[in-house]
Amino acid sequence: MRVLRLGMSGTDVMEIQALLRRLGYDVGPIDGRFGPRTERAVRAFQSYFSLAPDGVIGERTYAKLNRLLLGYDLYTIKSGDTFYEIARKYHTDPALIAVANPDADPERLTIGQTIKVPYDIEVVRTNIDYTYDIMERNIMGLKARYPFIDTDVAGHSVLGRNLYSLRLGRGPNRVFYSGAIHALEWITAPLLMKFVEDFSRAYALGTTLNGYDPRAIWETSSIHILPMANPDGVDLVLNGLQPNNPYYYDLIRWNGGSTDFSTDWTANVRGVDLNHNFDAGWEEYREIAQQSGITGPGPRRWPGPYPHSEPETAAMVAYTRSHDFRMVVAFHSQGEVIYWDYKDLAPPEALDIAQRFSEVSGYAISDPILLASLSGFKDWFILEFGRPGYTVEVGRGVNPLPISDFDGIYARVLPLMLLGSVVTAG
Repeated sequence: MRVLRLGMSGTDVMEIQALLRRLGYDVGPIDGRFGPRTERAVRAFQSYFSLAPDGVIGERTYAKLNRLLLGYDLYTIKSGDTFYEIARKYHTDPALIAVANPDADPERLTIGQTIKVPYDIEVVRTNIDYTYDIMERNIMGLKARYPFIDTDVAGHSVLGRNLYSLRLGRGPNRVFYSGAIHALEWITAPLLMKFVEDFSRAYALGTTLNGYDPRAIWETSSIHILPMANPDGVDLVLNGLQPNNPYYYDLIRWNGGSTDFSTDWTANVRGVDLNHNFDAGWEEYREIAQQSGITGPGPRRWPGPYPHSEPETAAMVAYTRSHDFRMVVAFHSQGEVIYWDYKDLAPPEALDIAQRFSEVSGYAISDPILLASLSGFKDWFILEFGRPGYTVEVGRGVNPLPISDFDGIYARVLPLMLLGSVVTAG
């Protein structure tokens, strides 16, 4: 972590601002700028937790904030403690403490035993620019609070970042949701992560989610989620080009001489459009792209030197082949559209499922235009497996969609994600 103080800015500042506001402190706008109101909020937070109120987020202050960012505390059992009494101290739910500690017997707590105590705040915040580092911390926090979530690494990006996958459920009906394969479309990553959190909480407490029973879904389906397929590109868009990036000068050249990647960069860090790097009409797409003047690395639409040339796409291919997915859904932005076919190869049930997705989300069903109709992930899946595959374009506007659009998008996409978990079962 870097020390944060007055006058600094960045996505890490934005994350702290969002947390402090959630805790009731007045930070001003959540804009990633460490201004006087944010400084006053930090001082108040430090005073409450008996830290030196200097308004600077150094090691000790960050250690306390990080526990809250992760969403749980570590607590050492004392004489007379019960889950109920511990929950009362933390203003949380004793049922969530039990979920987070499956090996602890609430009737036989041992003095000196360390347990995890979830705070009564959400882990996935949906009012901030959603970076890889934030997602990684969210995964750690959710796994601690809900240890039944299976986490894995499907592969690595060009720069070695983990391509995290999460699994909800243990049933035979396997479906796969992916997001943020285009860097500008990073808003799809928190959509999927918020779904993981909401589904997990409902499963843990035995409640319904948008009319569905997560415990019933858990027994019939396995929902595999890869929330951020292009972490290097997302980092480039949200955190900017860093001097230690091994492609520093290449990226500036590929970006037309500009160091601003925040409004036009969809590719990975090698200038490859990952959703045109799959082996489904790749050569046809390359010829069309070349005719349009796309002949090398750049912000968008270059398909790479050959199919699956990039570690991100190769990892998605390997991950898909190693699981028996009955359906895949790739989340993109924007347009409020559902694409469902590839060269008339989609199976008969694919259109019916698309229509059901359209009914619950209000999104239109459409055929992609020429450049968008080849060499994508759902195209490859349909071609390779002959099973339903979809591209869902969430939201409407100009990419990158602002995080202020999140709530409205999530309300329309949540029913689709839940339906997708069961629509191919049986």
